[in-house]
Amino acid sequence: MDSEKKRQEIIKMVKEFYQIKNDELSKNAAISVPVSGKIIDSDDIAMLVDAALDGWLTAGRFTDLFETKLAEFFGLKYGLMVNSGSSANLIALSAFTSRFLGEKRLKKGEEVITTATSFPTTVNPIFQNSLVPVFLDVELDTYNIDLSCIEEAITDKTRAVMVAHTLGNPFDVERLSKICKEHNLFLIEDCCDAFGATFHDKMVGTFGDFATLSFYPAHHITTGEGGAVLTNNPLYKRAAESMRDWGRDCWCKPGCDNTCGKRFGWKLGNLPYGYDHKYIYSNIGYNLKATDMQAALGLSQLDKIKRFIQIRRENFRYYFRFFQKYSKFFVLPRSYEGANPSPFGYLIIIKEDAPFSRNEFVAFLEKNKIATRMLFGGNIIRQPAYACTEYRIVGDLKNADYLMNNSFWIGVWPGIDENRRKYVGSKIEEFLAKYL
Repeated sequence: MDSEKKRQEIIKMVKEFYQIKNDELSKNAAISVPVSGKIIDSDDIAMLVDAALDGWLTAGRFTDLFETKLAEFFGLKYGLMVNSGSSANLIALSAFTSRFLGEKRLKKGEEVITTATSFPTTVNPIFQNSLVPVFLDVELDTYNIDLSCIEEAITDKTRAVMVAHTLGNPFDVERLSKICKEHNLFLIEDCCDAFGATFHDKMVGTFGDFATLSFYPAHHITTGEGGAVLTNNPLYKRAAESMRDWGRDCWCKPGCDNTCGKRFGWKLGNLPYGYDHKYIYSNIGYNLKATDMQAALGLSQLDKIKRFIQIRRENFRYYFRFFQKYSKFFVLPRSYEGANPSPFGYLIIIKEDAPFSRNEFVAFLEKNKIATRMLFGGNIIRQPAYACTEYRIVGDLKNADYLMNNSFWIGVWPGIDENRRKYVGSKIEEFLAKYL
């Protein structure tokens, strides 16, 4: 039997094994409602094994294909896979500090506008690149950046804006991208929670200079750990690639040599002429590559993304209709006209005059095996990590404080079926009954 026939036999057996295993787990599963999770089937596991059988343990043929298909899904030219969504954010912002950008590159002490309710690794790259974050408040019902004071926030030191589409709900990306172009600012769209969301039928992540994605198991598709950076700009792509790949000047893929055709014909920096281009470093970079096995899983998951997004939207709509009945207790979420969210979770915002607290509500749900999460870092400047850091605040961040104290979110991921939705609804009704 030749190797390809044996490979197909192994893959067939893997699919059969995983289907049996899944059936056994389903029979014994107790009722619970995780806040997020992965949906993995036998095809996904088969792709993982297929990549493993190559014995190619770094980025390879599956990575190339995944990056291409990911960029195509967004209608962009370039996709770069990295080892996490956090790394994607770090790479995207670090790319703008690259020597490849010349005088346009970001310099130490310059400012980047963001929001106070960010996930930490949307903000951390600003500090890690010796830049200064400028924190804006958010709108209470969209939980996204409040653009009413952004013009006030922009100074001669402002060079970039880096914000997330919070919980998959697009911010007013058309307005923000226009502002960034008017003021010549870089724009990074953190789409880690918003894979597939659109604004006036245009994919979020395509309005700015970079989009970032996360493939952690909580997100819309998973590669285990993993993420991606997307762009249309070839210079930005090269800068991001260099930052991901040790900061090297060379752009050869793993296992390849002399892509430029003059590997020993370069003279850069104070190095001698002819120094091996594979070992010339133009940026202070990292090694944040992913593996081919992760990319193989991503390829299989990408085939399911439209169905995953559809289920997330259905679950979100269910909870929105449910909470409309109790609007005297809750601030209902709002999306901008023309926005079509790809929800990461359903944010429950308790009104100030409600007869119960966030902590009471959360404790009840958790006791009944309905998982909850806070809105990431809350008002992030309250976190101990940022106590001695340099930043600037525009406005009073009152909504960020309010959300920190009065909100939490529940899951809408595809593992929540109709029975689980109804279970969540019945338990919330049980909790609220004594206050009606």
